[in-house]
This record gives sequence, C-alpha cells and structure tokens, in this order.
Amino acid sequence: MNASLLRSVVYIAALCGLYLSTAMLVPAMVDLYYGHSDWRVFATCAFMVGGLSLMAAMATRGPPPTFSKRLGFLLVNVLWAVFAVVGAVPFMFSGPELSFAQALFESMSGITTTGSSVISGLDTMPPGLLMWRSLLAWLGGIGIVALGLFVLPFLRVGGMSFFKMESSDTNDKPFARLATFTRAFMAIYVGITLLCAMAYDFAGMSHFDAINHAFSTVATAGFSTHDASFGYFRSDAILWISTFFMTLCSLPFSILIVFSVRGRLDALRDPQIVVFLGYVSAFAIATALYNHLSNGVHLLDALTHSFFNFASILSTTGFSSQDYLLWGPFVVMAAFFATFMGGCSGSTAGGIKAYRFVILFNVITTGLKKLIYPNAVYSVRYGRQTVDAETQRTVFLFFSAYVFLWVMGSMVMAALGYDMATSTSAVITALANVGPGVSTLIGPVGNFASFSEPELYLLSLMMLLGRLEVLSVLVLLMPIFWRT
Repeated sequence: MNASLLRSVVYIAALCGLYLSTAMLVPAMVDLYYGHSDWRVFATCAFMVGGLSLMAAMATRGPPPTFSKRLGFLLVNVLWAVFAVVGAVPFMFSGPELSFAQALFESMSGITTTGSSVISGLDTMPPGLLMWRSLLAWLGGIGIVALGLFVLPFLRVGGMSFFKMESSDTNDKPFARLATFTRAFMAIYVGITLLCAMAYDFAGMSHFDAINHAFSTVATAGFSTHDASFGYFRSDAILWISTFFMTLCSLPFSILIVFSVRGRLDALRDPQIVVFLGYVSAFAIATALYNHLSNGVHLLDALTHSFFNFASILSTTGFSSQDYLLWGPFVVMAAFFATFMGGCSGSTAGGIKAYRFVILFNVITTGLKKLIYPNAVYSVRYGRQTVDAETQRTVFLFFSAYVFLWVMGSMVMAALGYDMATSTSAVITALANVGPGVSTLIGPVGNFASFSEPELYLLSLMMLLGRLEVLSVLVLLMPIFWRT
C-alpha cells in the first residue's frame, strides 16, 4: 500500500472528524437552552475531538492524490469507521454513560441510519443527547446519498451507475457540473427536512420533537425521542405525514432533483420507483386486510398503521406506531421478508434495494427465454437501458455475499445463545439498516439494551457492511488490495 495513499486517507478522515466535532456544539447549545448540565459534556468532547483531528490534519497535510478505486475503497471504510468512533464519544460521557461497545453501536446505528438502540428511557434523556442521535442520523443520510451518487458507482459496487442506469442517464445528466448537482442535492435534502419538521409541528408535535423526528425521517433512520416511538403521539395525521416523507426519501435523490428542478415527469418512470411503491402498497394492503379480518380492527385504522409500519420497514427507517408482532403470524412473516428488501438506490434507504430486484428478475426471465430459444439473442433491460454484463455480475455477487453474511452472522448469534428468531432477525435488521427486528426482544417495542459486547460489535460490523454495500468492505480482506 502506498504511504502517500494512507496519508491522504488519514488527512481526509481528520478533516471529517473536525467537521463532526463542530456538529457537537449543536447538542451542547440545545442542552444549554434547556438548562441541562450535559452541555459541558458535548462542549468538552467537541474541543477534545476537534483538537486531535486538527493535529492529525496538520501532520498529514500534503498534495491530494489522484482518485482511484483503491483510494475510494479505503476512504469510504475509514470515513465511516471514524464517523462511528467520533460519534460514540459523547455517548460514553453523557446521560446514560454507555460502555464503548454500546456507544459504538448507538453511533454506528445513527451514522448508518439504522435506528437500532441500546438506550432505554428516552423520554427522560437529556435533550442534547436526543438531538445528537438525530443529528448523527441526518448527517449520515447526507453522506449516504453522496456515497451512492458519486462514489459507489465509480467503484462499481453500488450495482449500477446512476448516470447510466437511471432516468438521469449519461446523455441527459441533470446538471453538467458536479458542484451544481451537489448544491441542488443539499437544497432538496434541507428543504425536505424543513417541510417535514413544519408538517410534524403543525400536526401537533412539540418543536423539539418535530425537529428530531424530521432529521430521523428524512435520513430514514428511525431514532425517536420517545420509547414508544410514534405510538407516543396517538395521531393518525402524524402517521400519514411520516409515511409520506419516509416513502419520499426512499426514492432516488438524483431523480427527485431532476423532477423538482427541471419538472420532468418522465424522471418518475424509473422502474425501481414503480417496484418500490408497488411492494410498499402490496405489503401494507395485505397486512391491513389481514389485521381487519383476523383481529376485527377498523379498516381505516388498520390501513393507517399498516401503511406507516411497512413504509417504515421497507424504507429501512424503523419507526413504529404499534407492536405489529401482535397482529398475527402472517404479519410477522411479512415484516421479516420486508426487512430484506429496502428502498431505491441513491436514497437514504438501506436493504437490498429495488433496482437489484428489477435486474435480477430480468436476468432470470431472459435466462428462461434462452432455454426455449437457445440461439436467440436477448438483452437484459432496465427500463430503456441495457444492463451490461459487469453490472449483472455485481448484482449476483452482492446477493451471494449478502445472504452469506446473513447466514454466518445468524450462526454466530445462535452460538452466543440466542434463539432462531432473534439471531436471524438481529443480523438482517443490522445488515439492511432497518432498526427493529421481529422477535420479542428486539421487536418494535424492544431494543438491544440487553445485548452484551460481542453481539454489539458483531451487529455494528453488520450495519457498516450493509451501509457500504457489503462489497466495498469485503474487498479490504483481499491480500491483493494491500499490495503495492
């Protein structure tokens, strides 16, 4: 490995640590505003982390290297690891005084927008701590979209190049310059956050709750300020507002920008959008009808809670309004399979993602046609675009690695003494960045507080793997990667 490459990675990571230390001043001001003494914790952590980051940046400053795949792979892994470690520091000294494993898990859950938590008693936690969780998730959402739009397509591990495979293809980029595209994305991201916060506030949330939940909703993270999550508010209007914004933020931001700025309705014809909205509706309507017929729940109430909870699962947000595990075995099974699926590429959502299902379906149907007409020439299509062989290979490689990690992680959890439902559910909810699982222990009304350090480290790693699209982490295990 080139020493100059490592120096550059450390330099960029130090700069990001400096930015994150500045963000710690936000919860410090929140605590100061509400008169809570925890502001000293965040202020101290900000200066401590900022000082160390500044020294590291000064020590490694130098000419920027040429961007390459090796630099890209190493950089995204180091950045997310640094984000998680730096984000964990306030958790260790604030309110609940978590151990390092617990703090790392909470921070990793935020920065990867997973939403799993080891903190109980959220209703009595310091306001700064609650703001720090939400802010971590919101900042993580920005990084995730930037990662999906600009880095992973270049590294060919995101499965598809956004400017080649989506409606905003190479021949009609939404903006000619990357800087312009970045500014447009930030404007959309911040704008949606403000709209979401105002909608929550208008529907009855307090100002503090509205801001925190808007951060978490737009990032599809699922951190709440209450143990009961959205069940605390008992408002159908709030549930439908959240359902709308969770679904919106699961769509590709590149297409949202094209639609919002250019007004192009054809941008919404992206096949993955149709598939994603289709399976959200299918899961929600099916479970609502089941809940209505089996449990006698009023149909409108059943639809409200079903759409909210399954939009939450499929967008990998992780909010909950009720314990849907009590609705019946069909709903439990539906929630388990929905955990795998995820939103669209180029969004803050995690999971396998809809576009991979589109490509996989077309590869299978093309292969079946070849069995009937072996000499015919068929191309795998994604909308009006032809999917190249490299993208098809990457999709199958991702599926294989994803299932392998889930199986192996579940086996490790079982070896540590957990039952099958908890083991399989905990690993997939971490890998898919969803949040709650489908067992009593870690379901929509539970959390990960009872897990010991080995499990928390394992699940933190799974969250990182899932967020970085698995392959960009596994490639570091290859000896050839480290050869000069």
